[in-house]
Amino acid sequence: MDIAVTKNPNPGTLPPSDKLGFGSVFTDHMFVMDYSDSKKWHNARIVPYGPIALSPAASVFHYANEVFEGMKAYKWADGSIRLFRPYENARRLQASCERLSLPQIDENIFVEAVKAVVEIDKNWVPSDPGTSLYIRPFTFSTDPELALHGIHQAMFMIILSPSGSYFAEGLKPVKIMLETVDVRAVRGGTGYTKCGGNYAASNRAGDRAMEKGYSQVLWLDGVERKYIEEVGAMNVMFKINGKIVTPALTGSILPGITRKSCVEMLKSWGLDVEERLLSAEELFNAAENGKLEEAWGVGTAAVISPIGELSYKGKSYIVNDFKIGETEQKLYDALTGIQWGKAPDTFGWTELVCK
Repeated sequence: MDIAVTKNPNPGTLPPSDKLGFGSVFTDHMFVMDYSDSKKWHNARIVPYGPIALSPAASVFHYANEVFEGMKAYKWADGSIRLFRPYENARRLQASCERLSLPQIDENIFVEAVKAVVEIDKNWVPSDPGTSLYIRPFTFSTDPELALHGIHQAMFMIILSPSGSYFAEGLKPVKIMLETVDVRAVRGGTGYTKCGGNYAASNRAGDRAMEKGYSQVLWLDGVERKYIEEVGAMNVMFKINGKIVTPALTGSILPGITRKSCVEMLKSWGLDVEERLLSAEELFNAAENGKLEEAWGVGTAAVISPIGELSYKGKSYIVNDFKIGETEQKLYDALTGIQWGKAPDTFGWTELVCK
């Protein structure tokens, strides 16, 4: 792929790691590519980071035709910069595009574009412990008319944001409330895609939970309203009576790449992992009788987010004495060890960008 490059005439500098936060600082450049029915994907370019011009009638504003990905680049001790399972992100973006009727992007082009813009802004990849370069690829429709029809014009973009440690004070368990009013997604809908509508629809319940002192909500399925699906914007896992249980991917749950990595890693350790329907009744019965040993969320941003308390029908259940569990700590150490190059990548999950 030919990528035209226009360098930023006013380059910035990477702030200190304690000033980064998450998703609020952006690098000098961004990747942009256009789509039309006649030319397909074309005009690939890396340009200075900045505003984009769109028609007020662009269909993305009115019909939410957009999808995105979340991934990271890591700087290793040898100075090399590496991605974590980028082809998994590429394939998931394709699936999201197919569901939202957006033009799909070849996975090799996707990875090439990510590598190109990361290499241009390699000086923005932080190296302090726990830091990384967050990568946000996204695709959206740009048809400048209000008629509801198939998508004829679109854009693919990638922006980069150096991010500090998600757990500045170390891994800490959080309090979660089971949501019984709103649902995140339903089977046959867009739950398995990474589209903004899924996240917008979850904000109300999240806000209610935070008002009550909880970090996020535990979602139930949208049909029977009895099976556990996700926690906040993350996949979720439980250790129940010695076995790892995670909700099955039934079409309303995002197929998380961190989730997939955890499942593969846990199985490689010889642990029993069950991907199945898990009812709230079964989960809270296990919490009641002491069989719920650990609970944690998994996702790109946090990797592992321990759950120390679950609330259901006005009653709270403490998990593992509100402490980090052995399994979740081991998973966090093993995954981040591979990502930051501190442990051998025996799975072949990392992808070199540049040295």
